[in-house]
Amino acid sequence: MPENARNVALTVLVVIAILAVLRWASGFFIPLMLGLVFSYALSPVVDWLQARKVPRALSAAVLILGILGGTGGSVYALADDANELIASLPDAARKVRDVLRKPKKEASTLETVQQAATELQKATEGAPAGGTPRGVQRVIVEKPRFDLRDHLWTGTIGLANVVGQTVIITFLTYFLLLSGDTFRRKLVKIAGPGLAEKKLTVQALDEINAQMQRYLLVQLVASVAVGVCTGIAFALLGLNHAAVWGVAAGVLNLVPYVGSVVVTGGAALVAFLQFNGSVNMALAVAGVSLLINTIEGNLLVPLATSRASSMNPVAVFIGVLAWGWLWGVWGLLLGIPILMAVKAVCDRVDHLKPIGELLGN
Repeated sequence: MPENARNVALTVLVVIAILAVLRWASGFFIPLMLGLVFSYALSPVVDWLQARKVPRALSAAVLILGILGGTGGSVYALADDANELIASLPDAARKVRDVLRKPKKEASTLETVQQAATELQKATEGAPAGGTPRGVQRVIVEKPRFDLRDHLWTGTIGLANVVGQTVIITFLTYFLLLSGDTFRRKLVKIAGPGLAEKKLTVQALDEINAQMQRYLLVQLVASVAVGVCTGIAFALLGLNHAAVWGVAAGVLNLVPYVGSVVVTGGAALVAFLQFNGSVNMALAVAGVSLLINTIEGNLLVPLATSRASSMNPVAVFIGVLAWGWLWGVWGLLLGIPILMAVKAVCDRVDHLKPIGELLGN
């Protein structure tokens, strides 16, 4: 076998093996990557507090506990509104389906008479001989109302699994923040005996650190802006539970490409139900949501992140799809940070530079 063909075959086998391990061990890699991303996001605050004589262990613990407490309080405060909102989605979808299936022309007089005669015949045949018996009560079976808290207990994810993953990610983030630049020094030390290898390692780590922190800061600011603007716009349009929609828009804005579509579609469905089948109001709500996400995604975020990383949009889209296939929603969230780190490494390793060129503009 020619040497080039052997190298290509080995490369393909290695890539397949890596993908299989990433998919099989997703329960280990997802909390690890989330902990790394959170440590990158919170390390500037901890470093700033440490420079002002605040112990690193104390500042990291207070910061993490404050974030968890604020998140838990927000979820508890909005739980009832979220319950009502989620419970209204099936009714909205059913109403849209009925409108789409509704015949465009009314039935003729002859068809109406025939339908009435058929209903009378069914009622006559189904009636008992002695008339309606007395003392018989009509029983109506109602479906239980959707409850978000019950779903967390009995749903497919399970409350225990969510709590366990949260605890793992919390402690991992805390230990990474506590370690500071310990792992950075260790990576530089084991990079190689030569000064060139150590210099390349330092440059790659610096670039990953700068790009990751800038990207996360921009995404945080953009998500808060999208959430606030969406909540205010929906409130002005008269949509119920505007605060819940604002929080959902801000959180789902972190999911590339998919989050804005979910918020726009769900808000349009709920608006269609709330405003008694008004297509104009549904389109207005959807249009406002699309406008906010378009301005944020195509104007503000690219301008803010252009200096941090020049990523190829096509490569980013394909990469996000690949990570979403591997890890689901978590892959969509972590896809871009992982690609940024991969590009920073590939740009400084000679035999990996073609991959860095492929990911870049």
